[in-house]
Amino acid sequence: MSRPHLLIVTGKLAEASLRRTLAELGDAAGFDYTVAVLPITVASLATTTWIARHLTVPPGIDRILLPGLCQGELEPLAAVMKVPVERGPKDLRDLPEHFGKTVSRPTDYGAHDIEILAEINHATRLHLADIVTEAKQLRAAGADVIDIGCDPAGNWSGIGDTVKALRAEGMRVSVDSFNAAEVIAAVRAGAELVLSVNSGNAAAAADWGCEVVAVPDVAGTLEGLDATLEHLQKSGVSFRIDPILEPIGFGFAASLGRYLEVRRRYPDMPMMMGVGNLTELTDVDSAGVNVMLLGFCQEIGIRSVLTTQVINWCQSCVRELDLARRLVYHAVTHRVPPKRLEPDLVMLRDPKLKVHGEEILRELANRIKDRNFRLFAERGQLHALSSHTLLEGDNPFKLFSQMQKLGDIDAAHAFYLGYEMAKAVTALTLGKNYVQDQPLRWGALTRPEQTSKMDSSNG
Repeated sequence: MSRPHLLIVTGKLAEASLRRTLAELGDAAGFDYTVAVLPITVASLATTTWIARHLTVPPGIDRILLPGLCQGELEPLAAVMKVPVERGPKDLRDLPEHFGKTVSRPTDYGAHDIEILAEINHATRLHLADIVTEAKQLRAAGADVIDIGCDPAGNWSGIGDTVKALRAEGMRVSVDSFNAAEVIAAVRAGAELVLSVNSGNAAAAADWGCEVVAVPDVAGTLEGLDATLEHLQKSGVSFRIDPILEPIGFGFAASLGRYLEVRRRYPDMPMMMGVGNLTELTDVDSAGVNVMLLGFCQEIGIRSVLTTQVINWCQSCVRELDLARRLVYHAVTHRVPPKRLEPDLVMLRDPKLKVHGEEILRELANRIKDRNFRLFAERGQLHALSSHTLLEGDNPFKLFSQMQKLGDIDAAHAFYLGYEMAKAVTALTLGKNYVQDQPLRWGALTRPEQTSKMDSSNG
């Protein structure tokens, strides 16, 4: 079977870099190619209408690949060229990924079997409308069950209405309370799970008609747990077991051991882990902690986790857990490392840095015919390119001073360059890829960026 022949379109500025990237792909690319260099410095500034007037398609072309930032409708261009047309990646250095030449997600990736309970803390202090709004946000992030957190010393008369309101929105609800009146009202309104039950309220659980979470009587031990489980079994009460995760410095390692011990004693019984005891109480971004804890859960058969999103570094815990449960499920069931499968969990740094190199940057500078600046950030330095000029340095203020000497920069353009250089410095600081006029990548936290065309992109 013959290999497809692609016509890969670019502008004068990116030609050398494109050819180098394609050469590095080599025969592994799985296609033959011809590079078409348009009579424009930056091809991403060309529209499909403009391209239709300036592009000649040689014989034997099976598909045309345009720069990812090229604007305009593809169908009319394809009709004119009589060849299928598609957009490539926004950054030409992503061509290997575009053609599937890096490790990608398997087709069956995304399955999971861990349930996420997301707690609304101190719900008694919130208005009902605010509770419903927060619950919808948690569900959208991946929560399966909305847990209503009650105050330990309270007796909240509004819990029944709250559960009814959430159930009316199609949500599954649990209640976190040791108060008998609160629990009864919540269950009658439709709550399906009660946190938590020990020897003190196990007898009452027989009248609730719902599943419960069984916990030890004494924190830091398994004391009373066996008796509570025996009582619940005799009463026909469904339950899952939570030996209680302890924070670092308060018995964290030993608490993991208790989960292992419970699994040894009760190999087939459902278990739960409250991961918020670690994420909320540790000075570290929560994503990595959530992945590690879910890896532990997946391996020993803990099939539900409870989280909160109270402290600022935990603001995306539900989303992180939703991604993490898919990652660890695939890793454990397929016996593969949880690596290069879930880029949305790599937030602080990028999975891989892409570098043009000194030679390419100097060649780009020599090809530029105008005085607009193209910005790059790599190898610990900021790089500003304009017509036959390459400025480099790690101090954006000094670099901007040099840029000013090369020509007048008005206030709007100065703002644009300052904004872009701030992004570039951030990328250098954290080990991220910087592409002019494109947002920095923050995994699942990446926000779309409305760019300005004050300057030309780096194509």
